[in-house]
Amino acid sequence: MTRFAPLQNDLLLRALLRQPVEATPVWLMRQAGRYLPEYRALRQRAGSFLALAKNPALATEVALQPLERYPLDAAILFSDILTIPDAMGLGLFFTEGEGPKFRHPLNDEKAVLALTPPDLAQLQYVFDAVTQTRAALGGRVPLIGFAGSPWTLACYMVEGGSSSDFNRVKMMLYQRPDLMHHLLATNASAVAAYLNAQIKAGAQAVMLFDTWGGILADGAYQRFSLGYMRQVIDQLQREQDGARIPIVIFTRGGGQWLEDIAASGADAIGLDWTVSLAQARRRVGQQVALQGNLDPAVLFTPAEVIRAEARKVLASFGQPESGFGHVFNLGHGIPPNVPPEAVSVLIEAVRENNSQTFV
Repeated sequence: MTRFAPLQNDLLLRALLRQPVEATPVWLMRQAGRYLPEYRALRQRAGSFLALAKNPALATEVALQPLERYPLDAAILFSDILTIPDAMGLGLFFTEGEGPKFRHPLNDEKAVLALTPPDLAQLQYVFDAVTQTRAALGGRVPLIGFAGSPWTLACYMVEGGSSSDFNRVKMMLYQRPDLMHHLLATNASAVAAYLNAQIKAGAQAVMLFDTWGGILADGAYQRFSLGYMRQVIDQLQREQDGARIPIVIFTRGGGQWLEDIAASGADAIGLDWTVSLAQARRRVGQQVALQGNLDPAVLFTPAEVIRAEARKVLASFGQPESGFGHVFNLGHGIPPNVPPEAVSVLIEAVRENNSQTFV
């Protein structure tokens, strides 16, 4: 087992576990990505996104790039949520301007029933990237691992890529719920094993990205998305080397289901920008921490607007004396055309507010 350097900054882990902190930790979804010129240069050198993601040394370099620019409180594994279905044989590829696609989507009953969890050896490049990134961090900040939720993976696997309406996957859900449950159970088993392997490799917190949970009707969300995330959580290793491994659920568009998500067994809920942090705190109480939730579009505005909007997010959660458990983040990932300087302004604004608030 790899021995890692002691953790010097554990703000994120304490906040996710609702323990006292001396400052609000901050990291940003997609903090390593196309908005950074150094990332674009490295991707060009690698030849493609997948070539970059499947090379542990390059994936490590990408994960560390934002930490060289900004005083962030966490690093996140550089990978993709669709590595699992790719390892299942669906043939992941990326088309410029169109996003991820599969060469062999699940077009019929036979394909769904033949699906099995992948051999984790096919995903060793991900676990190697976790270990190498954690080692390269040298204990500076914790490393977050992640996976797509079983439902979100199913959306891509059935549709063959992203979709404007997700009609095919919804038709399966309503017409053949037996098939959908088989697919989701298979995905849940695979996601749990995948995240446990990331934890074993060195991830210090893990996050479930339920990108498409919000497209579901009430009732369907609980059965077909949240229910299978609970199955994943129930199977996860919650401690490693004596340290608690926090688990975060992020359902985009899931604001109406906060109470249900809080009861899932997760330690924290990621919020998109449509949810009031103050109202979310009142609704979930002390059950979970909250992560979020600045609208990413704010990063295209002047510096004074970015600072003001950051202060609003922090004020919405409330002062430290009213309780802990907030991680500052965006309500979704950093858009690819955001100026890197805007991110600097945002991080500085959070830091400045911390110095005034935590006294």
